[in-house]
Amino acid sequence: MSTRTGTYDGPSGGDVHDLLELAITTAGAAGTMLIDKRPADLQVAHTKSSPTDVVTEMDQAAERLIIDRIRASRPADAFLGEEGGAAAGASGVRWIIDPIDGTVNYLYGLPDWAVSIAAEVDGEVVAGVVAVPTRGELYTAARGEGAYLVRRDGSTEKLQCNAGVPLERALIATGFGYSAQRRAHQAEVLLGVLPRVRDIRRAGSAAVDLCSVATGRVDGYFERGPHEWDIAAGGLIVREAGGAIGGLNGRPASVEMTISAGPGLYEELHDLLVPLGPERD
Repeated sequence: MSTRTGTYDGPSGGDVHDLLELAITTAGAAGTMLIDKRPADLQVAHTKSSPTDVVTEMDQAAERLIIDRIRASRPADAFLGEEGGAAAGASGVRWIIDPIDGTVNYLYGLPDWAVSIAAEVDGEVVAGVVAVPTRGELYTAARGEGAYLVRRDGSTEKLQCNAGVPLERALIATGFGYSAQRRAHQAEVLLGVLPRVRDIRRAGSAAVDLCSVATGRVDGYFERGPHEWDIAAGGLIVREAGGAIGGLNGRPASVEMTISAGPGLYEELHDLLVPLGPERD
């Protein structure tokens, strides 16, 4: 499956087209495995930050598949994965992987979970793929070349986020953390946001939420808690669709706070959030 891409001219990174194509085929293979091999009695393998922050055996299997496939083609690359941690490389390319973003949705059989793969060259994400297998949707982006949605039937749409949406008409996506203390404060923040916007949506996957911003299915998104692997691919997709992604007060998007929206709304949403203290737990 091909999309329009450019070339990275760095000394070690290589061709962005090759990186994107490898991400596309690998995400497709992982998504197929996650659907076809999902046990009927899927169980939680272990928990992380809290009893509700779960990992299944399929998260682990998908990450192994992704790393093995990429490493077979590019053995000198580095990796950062949600389940396996970091592995150093010597090529200047690092792959940032979330094998299942939205594990609780996957565990419960809900559709909004995704395979997220980003390729970073010398510290900058240049290619990103988010596959949503249950919906038959594949989101792709390469730096400077736009963002695209490829559907199950093969049709392709160039993405453009909604622009010029006033805050009071904005449909805003968000998510919640795993600890009770963080959730309680996030509920307080939401009390300050909900009366000022059209409505709130909660899908359960940061990668899917960012792709929803890129497609215009929602107008904006904010959340405290997403890690680099949750937002690396989706963040590039948003930017290539004409949107913005960042943190508070000019900081980059991070686990402390991620905000994303189209032009105009991004600034309004940011300014609404700042006095609400969304980075506190």
